[in-house]
Amino acid sequence: MLPSDYPENHGLSSRALYDLFGQIEQRELHLNSFMLLQDGKVTAEFWRELYRKEIPQLLYSLSKSFTSIAVGIAWDKGLLDLDDPVILYFPDKMPDVVSPKLARMKIRHLLSMTAGHDYNIYAAVEAEQDWAAAFLAQEVALEPGTHYLYSTHSTYMLSAIIERVTGQSLVDFLMPSLFEPLSIPRPEWETCPLGVTAGGMGLSLTTESVAKFGLMLLDNGIYEGKRIVSERYLALATAEQSDNRMANAGKIDSMQGYGYQFHMCRRGCYRGDGSFGQMCFVAPKEKIVIAMTASFRSMRELQIMLDLIYEHLLDRLEIEETAISESEPKSLQHQLSRMTKLYLPSAHPLSSDPGIHLPNRRYSLSDNAHGLRELAFMEGANERQTELQFIYRDSRRNKRLQFSFSKPFLSKSLFTKDLSDHEQTVIAYATWETSHQLKLTLYYIETPYVVTYRLVFLDKTLELQFHINVSLNIPNFTAHGALIPQSFSVS
Repeated sequence: MLPSDYPENHGLSSRALYDLFGQIEQRELHLNSFMLLQDGKVTAEFWRELYRKEIPQLLYSLSKSFTSIAVGIAWDKGLLDLDDPVILYFPDKMPDVVSPKLARMKIRHLLSMTAGHDYNIYAAVEAEQDWAAAFLAQEVALEPGTHYLYSTHSTYMLSAIIERVTGQSLVDFLMPSLFEPLSIPRPEWETCPLGVTAGGMGLSLTTESVAKFGLMLLDNGIYEGKRIVSERYLALATAEQSDNRMANAGKIDSMQGYGYQFHMCRRGCYRGDGSFGQMCFVAPKEKIVIAMTASFRSMRELQIMLDLIYEHLLDRLEIEETAISESEPKSLQHQLSRMTKLYLPSAHPLSSDPGIHLPNRRYSLSDNAHGLRELAFMEGANERQTELQFIYRDSRRNKRLQFSFSKPFLSKSLFTKDLSDHEQTVIAYATWETSHQLKLTLYYIETPYVVTYRLVFLDKTLELQFHINVSLNIPNFTAHGALIPQSFSVS
């Protein structure tokens, strides 16, 4: 566990933090966890209720920064050179014709998002089984090194290169060289269809683990006296290597240049980040690290969050009176306590029985975007519990969900992460909104996802409404169902 301290002992007042969190609440920025470290000490932290300190969170593209450090470690060990051609590592994946520009694509171009593509290749690569071959088959229209274009599969290629030069998975390679020295338990990291670590996405870590990673970066590649990656590599990784200004107009902290899988920010700061606001922010001059997870509805909210960090933390470090008063730390703790309780669903139980007995009801559903074919309600483990079974056209996606009308119910259920479905922790809230309308709110607390199902029961029919708070590719939908008039069991 990281040590904690008063912010006043590090040049920042509790009032500055109180104001920061007040603004986050006022602007309805959905933070799920937050850790502020100053000089290696935790001076403020919270986890929103339901989200748990010990449960890893999906990091999305923040995974890229960890892959960058893996490349740095491999470079330090002499396993690869940043000027190596990418095709050197994939003689078995070459397209029939290797263009001169593809031949000139180097590892450093993958790192700096300047591989030479002039369009987003994500869909074309992701649709194939063999991502490396699909990547190499894409047209390289621009001279590598001359044009910034954010590319998740460029980072995947870095992972594939590391796996080829080490003969290990990326996680296996990083266990003794990064994760174990930082006391990070073996993480889950999603893979491509052929089993190669995704690299550019799919890593899950606790917020504290992300904070430790930030501390290592802050200390120029050293953690608790042990060298993790060379200062020489970090100097390259956290300096501008490509110009991202045209690609990110309107977001000032995404217009300061791009390093090796790190975004440059104002005033010499830098960050790794991922969809919906996952972030590791490093301010070297101020000796600050911020690790956070979030459910931001757009990445513009991340820029709002960064603006608040500059206004209430970095700016006020220079002007604050930081004597510890008796009242301000108490006010800060009260505000942090408020932050933990934001955005929870409110239950409105009916004063009378809804008149619908759910168990042993089964409904066939109309065509929908999720391929959901049937819903089946079953008896739960006891009289206070109900089990809902989701039956898909692709039976591999079938899943079960436990819920209770008496309290939030914690269980495991199948749901998507970054690339595919995984068994994961879910907390279900169930309430009858009317005598015929059931609302299920599902918090998949290993991700930012909050899913709401509204089920309207009318005689022998059902209307199902699905809504997800944030998503890259999961559509909302409405489907209609018909009661199947028989008892049943689903394996």
